[in-house]
Amino acid sequence: MPLFVVEPLAWDVPEPAGFDALLLTSANAVRHGGEQLPGLRSLPVHAVGAATAAAAHAAGLVVAGVGEAGVEQLLATLPPSLRLLHICGENRMPNAGPQSITQVPVYRSAEVDRIADLDRLGGSVALVHSPRAGRRLAELMERRAAVAVAAISPAAATACGNGWAAVEASSQPTDAALLSLAARLCQQPDPK
Repeated sequence: MPLFVVEPLAWDVPEPAGFDALLLTSANAVRHGGEQLPGLRSLPVHAVGAATAAAAHAAGLVVAGVGEAGVEQLLATLPPSLRLLHICGENRMPNAGPQSITQVPVYRSAEVDRIADLDRLGGSVALVHSPRAGRRLAELMERRAAVAVAAISPAAATACGNGWAAVEASSQPTDAALLSLAARLCQQPDPK
């Protein structure tokens, strides 16, 4: 039951010569970058997460580095003098790094207005991939006491709010860690 539909945005490719590298924080930027993406192949890629790096590689981009603990951790490993082009989503967190970062939105995650059968989630585990998704799930779910939440990060867990059967953040911000947490939460007894 996705809470968002990912849609490409129209965008113009900045002149690659004005940048030292490409910053990718989501595989969606690669998936929805469109025909403009090949124009950036001259820039090495610094990606957050293995899935984003794999999408970049599949698109013919050269991956120079991969951070596994979020964008802040990745930026901390890069020279502060880098000029980074961050192709990203329309809804994004501001980057907190010393580098010069130019953000260019190439996709949006549009909220799904109505989700059918939300009430059937009772007794299940909802996977939350971002603080925005946590807030949206909390807006939509009135009866939450029988739903556990597995969140990809502490910020995503906090955004879900209170009243759930359980809310826990995965040990690492990866799909593998999130799925492991969800499997563990599935094994917990139903709260009565």
